[in-house]
Amino acid sequence: MKKQVKKLLLGVLLLLPILIIAGCGKGSSADQTVKIGIMSTDKPIWEPIVKQVAKEGVTLKLITFTDYNQPNAALTNHELDLNSFQHTYFMDQWNKAHHTDIVSIGATYLAPSRLYSDKIKGIDDIKKNDEIVIPNDATNEGRALNLLQSAKLITLKKGVALPTPKNIKTNRLNLKITPLDAAQTPRSLKDVAAAVVPNDMAANANLPLSKVIFTEKINRSSKPYVNVIAANAKDKNKAAYKKVVKAYQSEANKKNIQKYYHGNAIPAWDHKF
Repeated sequence: MKKQVKKLLLGVLLLLPILIIAGCGKGSSADQTVKIGIMSTDKPIWEPIVKQVAKEGVTLKLITFTDYNQPNAALTNHELDLNSFQHTYFMDQWNKAHHTDIVSIGATYLAPSRLYSDKIKGIDDIKKNDEIVIPNDATNEGRALNLLQSAKLITLKKGVALPTPKNIKTNRLNLKITPLDAAQTPRSLKDVAAAVVPNDMAANANLPLSKVIFTEKINRSSKPYVNVIAANAKDKNKAAYKKVVKAYQSEANKKNIQKYYHGNAIPAWDHKF
């Protein structure tokens, strides 16, 4: 009887390490699943990255969005692990407004702001009292107004970090500047003289570069508008997240960015500003 008990105890002791290892392996696998929120237009860029990180044990799930209001809220609520849709300026302003702690863990691309038109061929064709649409979210609205100032259509009051139409100092053509939800800016082109359309919205609407009448210049002041992969600050050093960033910032993906964005965006992680 004693021998049987000893054999049983020995069997349990031998089995215990196997169960522990199996249990650890199961937990490790769960930790390698990463949900990332992206704009729907960016899906062709991310699909090859899903395959790449899978080889390294990371299951990357793409959650698509069509507007700018949801991805950061979903990240803060831990419905997402990462998101990739916003530039640094947008992220910083979101943190201030919502008391969140979202941080960049890697740069993605830079998309210059552009003024599009269905009706005219250049800035000089804009007439008195014409209507120009701009995105209505704070950071893209301010960026759009700075673009119109660069085009010498308006001037802005100095010292305003995020200008709004109220901060327009001079408007020599008495243009009607209309803020509109970013997703609606491409559709507005049929009704207005011109519109500042964010890059991902332009891509979603298949707007060709031939409709661009003015483009933002890329220089040092462009750095806040570099798009990023973002995480909650407390999670930023997770190994699986670093694998995602590394896969994105690859030579292969650099070619994909050039292919799918047709020159509308440039890889930003190694760009010299």
